[in-house]
Amino acid sequence: MARVSINRRILTCECREIEFSGDTAINLSDDTVFQFLSEECEGLSPASSIDDGGEYEDEDENVNRGAVDESFWETQQQLLQSTICRTSSLESRIRNITKEAQQLGDVCVCGRADDKCCRKCLMAEVCGRLQNAGFNTAICKSKWRSSPDIPSGEHTFLDVLDHSNGKKEVRVIIELNFRAQFEMARANEEYNKLVSRLPELFVGKIERLLSLIKILCGAAKKCMKEKKMHMGPWRKHRYMQAKWLKTCERLTALPSKPFSSEYSGRPARPIKSLLTLDLMMDTFTLPRPVVGVV
Repeated sequence: MARVSINRRILTCECREIEFSGDTAINLSDDTVFQFLSEECEGLSPASSIDDGGEYEDEDENVNRGAVDESFWETQQQLLQSTICRTSSLESRIRNITKEAQQLGDVCVCGRADDKCCRKCLMAEVCGRLQNAGFNTAICKSKWRSSPDIPSGEHTFLDVLDHSNGKKEVRVIIELNFRAQFEMARANEEYNKLVSRLPELFVGKIERLLSLIKILCGAAKKCMKEKKMHMGPWRKHRYMQAKWLKTCERLTALPSKPFSSEYSGRPARPIKSLLTLDLMMDTFTLPRPVVGVV
């Protein structure tokens, strides 16, 4: 059997050097040395150390992700609430007149049962009332072409151009169905709670509208990511901006008849007199003379 000379070093599994000195030589066939090495390797198994650490890292990662998600939704709620509460005297006056028109109930003059048509009639009622109050208001129709990011579309709303400040023109957007623009069928609870805080009637300046669009579109993107679903292009930030901020056509014609609380816009029905009806019946019932033919 081979012999190992004295003062040689043996490397263990943890890279420690064991030095033997003396006159006694070590026989490599001795099972004691290999048993000693195997026990150290088993006690310091790198595979087991990695597995245990990975399990703890996964748990920590899940906890951190949950904390980040909760913090995100809380921040969005606070930002939304602070943005909605901001208003000005100009916005308040426009909002009050718009609410008065909405409280009239049925203002449809088209005679159709289509909701879209009735919405058009309501917008005309609001527009007329604001014009009678001295505001430069109009029904706006925006259109945009398709692009690689968003599809084409169009949207109808109202706006008011105010020049009372004297320095610059202030544009106020009026959206009668604001909350419905951000509702999603498969949204999570956090997003639905955020949308429920939105007003149905939005009256606000461009800056405030941009802030709300940014908050809601960011929340929609986060919601779809958490549910591992594809986000439709009509939910993207650019598409929502195009609804109110793209080039639009303003219909500023004044109504032909002044709007008031008593005026519903319906055409007057012709009044039928009972005397006229009786005369018509007598005409058909009077005996006709018989004329002989020669």
